[in-house]
Amino acid sequence: MPDCTRELPYTTDPFDKFKEECGVFAVYGHPEAANLTHLGLHALQHRGQESAGISSSDGKTVDTFKSMGHVADIFTAGVLSRLRGHMAIGHTRYSTAGDTVLNNAQPFSVACAKGRIAVAHNGNITNAMELRNELEAHGSIFQASSDTEVVLHLVARSHQRTLADALRQALQVLEGAFSLVFLAGDRVIVARDPHGFRPLAIGRMNLAQGPAYVFASETCAFDLIDAHYVGEVEPGEMVIAGPEGLTREFFTLPLNRAQCVFEHVYFSRPDSTVFGSSVHQSREMMGRLLAAEMPVEADVVVPIPDSGVAAALGYAHASGIPFRHGLIRNHYVGRTFIEPSQAIRDFGVRLKLNPVRGILQGKSVVLVDDSLVRGTTSQKIVRMVRSAGAREVHLRISCPPTISPCFYGVDTPTKRELIAANQSIEEIRQFIGCDTLAYLSLEKLSEAVNDGDKRYCYACYTGQYPTELVNIETLMASRPNR
Repeated sequence: MPDCTRELPYTTDPFDKFKEECGVFAVYGHPEAANLTHLGLHALQHRGQESAGISSSDGKTVDTFKSMGHVADIFTAGVLSRLRGHMAIGHTRYSTAGDTVLNNAQPFSVACAKGRIAVAHNGNITNAMELRNELEAHGSIFQASSDTEVVLHLVARSHQRTLADALRQALQVLEGAFSLVFLAGDRVIVARDPHGFRPLAIGRMNLAQGPAYVFASETCAFDLIDAHYVGEVEPGEMVIAGPEGLTREFFTLPLNRAQCVFEHVYFSRPDSTVFGSSVHQSREMMGRLLAAEMPVEADVVVPIPDSGVAAALGYAHASGIPFRHGLIRNHYVGRTFIEPSQAIRDFGVRLKLNPVRGILQGKSVVLVDDSLVRGTTSQKIVRMVRSAGAREVHLRISCPPTISPCFYGVDTPTKRELIAANQSIEEIRQFIGCDTLAYLSLEKLSEAVNDGDKRYCYACYTGQYPTELVNIETLMASRPNR
């Protein structure tokens, strides 16, 4: 079945501060593999709302269907009925590398000497351009601008006899962040980079005919399909689910752990277990530590929904200040809208949030949010809360100031666009218009995620990157032209 070429209208959400990265899902050994993958992608929709795709296999052929838009819009009953087989992989995407076009939607699929194979990827391969130039010099033709296609070409061109051997060889030349799911004619193969930047969990379903194995960026995808969380794909590990069962091996030695702390700060759903830890517990602890570190006298604690809710609960519990839902988010706004011809101030934010005046009027309010990037959205929210009658507005951020862009799968703005990289906290406070502004310290963020053994990456808060290639390129880019 050929890839779908239907394009859906897509409008970037004006409320997003960080654009979600990607979500991957895979299943082996279930008679309704494509349906399960569809449900898994529903649970991972928050990780990417630009495009989605599923590749399935019956053990002989691989079929792929993908399109621009949301999972629910793409995978109708008719589409799913044509994705047959007992194994499948799926992907929901926001572009952290490559343009916003259907060509870059995943999974990518190709027919080669090893049969038809498909791949989907979460992360960012930092040496992708170098590898692509080398492959093109040897005759490879690329159809997309995504870094994921490089992996497919490396595997297809390999002289190794089996897919597993070819993938093992390809993985050893990749640098940066990758959690990969591969589909071949008779097996699913998944792998995680040796630093473990991006999450990849393993689940199991006990069926009458034997176990089915599932893999996902977050465990919330397992809950929806009644799969049991088994553990994590380890950094530097390749896991194969096939006719012989589940086999695990390390394709390289694990390097210093560099798990993305922003998964716990913002990306992941609070009902997920990520890197072996509860996201909700991490965020609530961030709020508790923030209250102890940056206290303020106030009447109510109000979260900026949805990602600020858990931290606000923690802040309220630790401070003794009542927690109230003073901002209500509209979850039913479509992806496209028409702004009235007569300009409405802060229209994009007002479309998503509405203040509860009875809670805010005359009150000193602590607003709790997970992060502050450019500052423009926070400015509009503070203005909205003041317009609803708040006497004072104190903004508390449950992570440190973001001063550096990410090169490992998070589509952060450039350093020039990051407000904390260019202005002091007092200058940011004045720009936003709040009475006080405070962030959680790096030390307390580390405590909140229980990082005593230094397993997380904090590069967006420190500018110190865990891979040599990124550090060298960042250093060179910062030097003036001579």
